Amino acid sequence: MSTPPPESTNPVVPQGVEASLRRRAAFSSLLGTTIEYYDFILYGTMAAVVFGPLFFPGSNPALSTIAAFGTLAAGYVARPLGGVIFGHFGDRLGRKSMLMITMVMMGVSSALIGLLPTYHTIGAAAPVLLVLLRVVQGIAVGGEWGGAALMVVEHADAGSRGRWAGIMQLGTPFGFLLSTAAVAVVTQLPESEFTTWGWRVPFLLSAALLVLGLYVRRRVAESPVFEAAQDRPSTPALEVLRQPRPVALAVIAGIAPFALTALTSSHIIAYATGIGYAVGDVMRSLLFVVVVSVVAIPLCAALSDRLGRRRVMMAGAVGAILFAFPLYALVNTHSLWIMTAGLMFAQLLQNAMYAPLTPLLSEMFPTRIRYSGVSIAYQSAALIGAGFTPMIAASLLATFDGSSVPLSVIIVATAALALGALALTAETTGRDLHPGPLPSTELAPRPAPVREG
Repeated sequence: MSTPPPESTNPVVPQGVEASLRRRAAFSSLLGTTIEYYDFILYGTMAAVVFGPLFFPGSNPALSTIAAFGTLAAGYVARPLGGVIFGHFGDRLGRKSMLMITMVMMGVSSALIGLLPTYHTIGAAAPVLLVLLRVVQGIAVGGEWGGAALMVVEHADAGSRGRWAGIMQLGTPFGFLLSTAAVAVVTQLPESEFTTWGWRVPFLLSAALLVLGLYVRRRVAESPVFEAAQDRPSTPALEVLRQPRPVALAVIAGIAPFALTALTSSHIIAYATGIGYAVGDVMRSLLFVVVVSVVAIPLCAALSDRLGRRRVMMAGAVGAILFAFPLYALVNTHSLWIMTAGLMFAQLLQNAMYAPLTPLLSEMFPTRIRYSGVSIAYQSAALIGAGFTPMIAASLLATFDGSSVPLSVIIVATAALALGALALTAETTGRDLHPGPLPSTELAPRPAPVREG
């Protein structure tokens, strides 16, 4: 008679199955997040490069760029709505089915952007349709992130949630890498061909990515923590908002990494080309920058398992404050390699603030409202931190005659807010995710993180 396997650290899933479930959930979430962010970030890049003259033509190029970044903001405005909608059904019906829907929405809307006529063809209908498709993208991403995060975190044991979440979060740099590489390729075309059809190709590739993503995602099992939960709230979003302080602290803590990445990924294209850098050079520089995230995100996420989520994030915030003004001083040297080095270091600081965010938010909310809680907090932070930052930055540049000082001030202010919020937030590392009430000590700081395993 065989000896039974040792008891699992996760009481929901038998140990013999647990490892394969974790790997499959992590890979599926990584691939799905990569595809979603490829589409979402691609739009932001094209808004900086070509959407202004194609969809918002005018005599003032700066105003056209501001208008294009305005449509970028529309997607971020829609993200909290997506978080509420898919968080509601994700808490009631399950994580997996919501992730299938969000992937279809993103893939179809992105492919349609690639087929969209420009202003010169259909007039004012072109920017209206562009905004509508961007809103659909925003709703899809708003629902995607929370479900993908929970599918990974809720399969992991308490001592390794950061490490597994770090794998899922690689979807952001991988998506950025794919979108930036695609843009870097098509921008090598002659300008007339690029503006006529070349910019459409990366969007049309979304259809092929959609098929691949659906195939992988359908083979993943539902979250074991969700399946173990018996309580299905009727209005999970309202329950989240009845305890507004944890949500508010989570939002404020998350603003800084989004604001920094908006400045150093989307807006830096417009800023750098405006002071003399070539578009192709900037895109190649960003390819080097994203390599930092591929290494630093899993490293910082895993480090948060040992040091605690708050410590890693606060270290990144302090670094961002200290580096805010030197960053743009390096960009303003007009040296491509110096600019690239500055952006790479800024990305490291962003990763330190961003990587622990997934396990932190997942551990702040109980199972019955977790999808809604993490989605509302994360997407609201994304809206405030990244949704309006490129448009505000473009407006400030026009107002202050191209001075980079206001851009550095944005970094300092958002990082300082993050430090304050994290100081008031309890350490969550090692907290039990299984069904139960929200701990009464949710906001009381603990002296040291608790680690299992």
